[in-house]
Amino acid sequence: MMKRMTISADELLTTTRSVRKRLDLTRPVPLELVKECLEIALQAPSGSNVQNWHWVVVTDPDKRKAIGGYYERAFRRYRESAASAGRLFADDPERAAVQQRVSESAAYLAEHMGEVPVLVIGCLAVPALPEGNQAGLWGSLLPAAWSYMLAARARGLGTAWTSLHLAYEHEIAELLGIPGDVRQGVLIPTAYYTGETFGRAKRQPLETVLHIDQW
Repeated sequence: MMKRMTISADELLTTTRSVRKRLDLTRPVPLELVKECLEIALQAPSGSNVQNWHWVVVTDPDKRKAIGGYYERAFRRYRESAASAGRLFADDPERAAVQQRVSESAAYLAEHMGEVPVLVIGCLAVPALPEGNQAGLWGSLLPAAWSYMLAARARGLGTAWTSLHLAYEHEIAELLGIPGDVRQGVLIPTAYYTGETFGRAKRQPLETVLHIDQW
């Protein structure tokens, strides 16, 4: 068992950041440490207790480089779209500045995704994706993936939630031998991080998003 940081639950939950620029691309991450985090992830809830999640851990340099290439291509299209972080809240000077920083860090990650020591892809085994709202389906993967990220944070690792690679889901599945009835849901770059620690992020006030009894 690897040594964990001394950190309270509240601090863990409020300082687990999307780490992009501060990922240490040169320091190897022990596979046993990743497995330890995934063991914790498997304790997360799963709809009907199906536990149909699968985790593809990519450490091979050539495969990481190939995935990074797909990711960068997808990011270039995303950055030019109206949904790009850097294009949002342009009429709000304070939020626009934050969005620009997010955009710059996302671009850095896109350029270096293939150099991140470990890429973890969370998947679900499903015969076919349902029509309409799929929240019930992906709700069986998201808590486990977040638990992995929290466990990683507690062990001095940085992660980021990404999904742009899904534009090339078929190609990546072929690269990694993922069966056709297994769908990818999230790509989590994992590495030690540079610097000391992380602080709380600035968020919109609770009152602006809270609705009690009705909207």
